[in-house]
Amino acid sequence: MHKFIKVTGCLLLLAFIGIIIFVFGFFVPNTDAKINPVTPHSPYKISDAAQALHDELYIADLHADSLLWRRNPVKRWNRGQVDIPRLRDGGVEFQIFSAVTKSPRGLNFDSNDADAPDDISLLAKAQLWPVRTWGSIYERAAFQAQRLQRIEANAANKLVIARTASDLNQPEGILTTLLLTEGAHPLEGKIENVERLFDEGYRAMGLQHFFDNELGGSKHGRTQAGLTEFGRKAVLEMRRLGIIIDVAHSSDQTVLDVLALTQDPIFISHGGAVSHCPRTANRNLPDDILKQIAARGGLLGVGYFDGAICDPSPSGIAKAIIDAVTLMGPNAVALGSDYDGSVETSLDTSELAIITHELMKAGMTDDLIRKVMGENAHNFFAANLPR
Repeated sequence: MHKFIKVTGCLLLLAFIGIIIFVFGFFVPNTDAKINPVTPHSPYKISDAAQALHDELYIADLHADSLLWRRNPVKRWNRGQVDIPRLRDGGVEFQIFSAVTKSPRGLNFDSNDADAPDDISLLAKAQLWPVRTWGSIYERAAFQAQRLQRIEANAANKLVIARTASDLNQPEGILTTLLLTEGAHPLEGKIENVERLFDEGYRAMGLQHFFDNELGGSKHGRTQAGLTEFGRKAVLEMRRLGIIIDVAHSSDQTVLDVLALTQDPIFISHGGAVSHCPRTANRNLPDDILKQIAARGGLLGVGYFDGAICDPSPSGIAKAIIDAVTLMGPNAVALGSDYDGSVETSLDTSELAIITHELMKAGMTDDLIRKVMGENAHNFFAANLPR
């Protein structure tokens, strides 16, 4: 009997090791690579003039979900779309990292049920996130912030998390980052969690993601409702602390309610214009709301994915940027890739010079290229982050 128990124990141990090898050696990296692909392509040809301009630019991107994945951002990877070495290759000086904390199964732009099985809960367990994150949306946001804090703590990584406006003014070679929640469901219905997330380093918060939450209606939820009473209190608390509001996935009515509640500028971290691509009406805010956001001093980060701009090729991204400038004005448009956000893109972050090339090719002036590639983003956050 003793020998039987010993053999059984060894078999169970081997089975456990086999499961671990499968999860970390195949399942997690394969899932990451499969849903965050870069379309295979030959190296892009960049004109000398475009490369020279690109090398001078301040480049900023308003949205990447890279902290969700079991990849150390400090290392260069052959999967996904963002890591710190590739950010440096692309000339990026300011990168917003968003925290995805809940994702109902069957995700779509039309209508999602907040009570559907949550894929982020499964991913947190599969990637061996701390047990505290398995059942807590708040803790998932805190954990992703803490991942970036650990990178910041090592001076050799040359990365800072912007907490105040002055943090944007870094010496050459320092990557400035900013933390954003993809939706405010990490508050878990508790107003005190706004300040707790502020203390974790978050300086921007999306209100919704793909589903209705305690704050109000999502663009892709069931109700299309506006802000709830809790949502109004949360927005005012965010603004009291200096947290900037992202309405990338909020319902039209939620955005209108925010605009009526506060005079402060808001932004869209990743999206596009319906007039540029009419079939994105279930993803993007209507043009009249985009104009109101621009008039308030707000900003649109143009995404690189089909669901936001219809043509995700480099020339298509450039065209979406140009149309957004025509609609919203020269100071209201920026880059908002949605890298590592379960989207296929035609370029990773090391290849951003092709966007500069395509903008030049389309006739955009150098001064305007400087604005949309990063200066608008810098100016917006310099004006709206806490002092």
